[in-house]
Amino acid sequence: MNNRFESPFSTRYASDEMQYLFSSDKKFSTWRRLWVALARSEMKLGLPITQEQVDELSANVDNINYDVARQREKEVRHDVMSHVYAYGVQCPKAKGIIHLGATSCYVGDNTDIIIMRDALNLVKRKLANVISLLSGFAMKYRDMPALAYTHLQPAQLTTVGKRATLWINELVMDYEEVCHRISTLKLRGVKGTTGTQASFMELFEGDSQKIKQLDEMICREMGFDASVPVSGQTYSRKVDYQVLSVLSGIAQTASKFSYDLRLLANFKEMEEPFEAHQIGSSAMPYKRNPMRSERISSLARYVMIDTLNPAFTSGTQWFERTLDDSANKRISVAEAFLAVDAILKIMLNVCDGLVVYPKVIHQRVMAELPFMATENIMMSAVKKGGDRQHLHEKLREHSIAAARVVKEEGLPNDLIDRICADPAFQLERSEIEAVLKPINFTGRSVEQVEEFVQNVVQPILDENKDVLGEKAELSV
Repeated sequence: MNNRFESPFSTRYASDEMQYLFSSDKKFSTWRRLWVALARSEMKLGLPITQEQVDELSANVDNINYDVARQREKEVRHDVMSHVYAYGVQCPKAKGIIHLGATSCYVGDNTDIIIMRDALNLVKRKLANVISLLSGFAMKYRDMPALAYTHLQPAQLTTVGKRATLWINELVMDYEEVCHRISTLKLRGVKGTTGTQASFMELFEGDSQKIKQLDEMICREMGFDASVPVSGQTYSRKVDYQVLSVLSGIAQTASKFSYDLRLLANFKEMEEPFEAHQIGSSAMPYKRNPMRSERISSLARYVMIDTLNPAFTSGTQWFERTLDDSANKRISVAEAFLAVDAILKIMLNVCDGLVVYPKVIHQRVMAELPFMATENIMMSAVKKGGDRQHLHEKLREHSIAAARVVKEEGLPNDLIDRICADPAFQLERSEIEAVLKPINFTGRSVEQVEEFVQNVVQPILDENKDVLGEKAELSV
């Protein structure tokens, strides 16, 4: 057993892929790539840097000498300068030009932006796969009538597939927000100690054009269209809030999905996959707890609360920057991504094996349909010469009596029997049963599912066709 704390994100929840993005290897190799980009761009713009030095730096991007960096940090108490030193030990020819003109935030902040971009792309891929699974589910069950609820009370009928489109629609909204954030994310670039680029004015002897070119060249090399137009020492911490707000949106969507599924499991209409040897309770062998959906609910709550961290950090920065962002930032941003990754991983697993119980759904529909069909029954009776107002009052009385039988005596809904026995309606049972076809009470549900999948979902699936089909195995 390990006698030190281990994050559950690492041991239980998040994927290896997302964990790598927030690992030391990703962070420090990106620092080195930024130093290579800086040196190469400065060389091209005429500073006394040689191709040999750039090549030496490039050759040592990934073999990071952590032991040297750790020892140096104990002495100088500065993480960036410790890694500059360690890199220089491996690159003696380039030692003197590493980090030339830059401040710590050149590697720190630019790396954070790069990691968030890469993590958002991973989130985008997983979102597309969840949308794909649920859209297939929606189409499969687009014409299966089910109870729709308002205030958690039976209201009208919908279909199982139509309800699934409500989940998908929010996922689509999240997908669009993720795409927007990826497309508008900007690198910090080379801005200097307080954002004025003063050190580069010294290096390039006041040549502003070359400084702007330097910024553009580094952005291109790191895969960005542009850098932020202005900054203090750091990029605005509002960016972290904007990114985590997108993650919070995904958590909100996932939470709503998980609560719906947990309620449907209670109704015995639907449930998440349940493994052959899965144990639902240590005390109650019969139980089939919706543990995966509960885990989604739990992690989603964490992400929604976590969004407050960058909000407060952004709102409490002083002038060009203060360092009280750092400790909070490295925890809150990473854990938000790890949690959302875990949520989407669970959703992939759940949505790939959703279980539907048609007979239970139909039984529950038929228990409530007589109440919902009263207007249709009244219209049939009016066509036979009945008085609409009189029939309305009769239906109100019979409905109250039938509801009392169901709620107080625990007996089946006998509203149809009461109507058949009432001569005011002049209707045979066969005539009433002809009205009680559930699909006739689902409105445009079937068409809505088909139109939504074709017009809204399919373009997303087409855009992501090369990455669809992802599966997710859960460790617990």
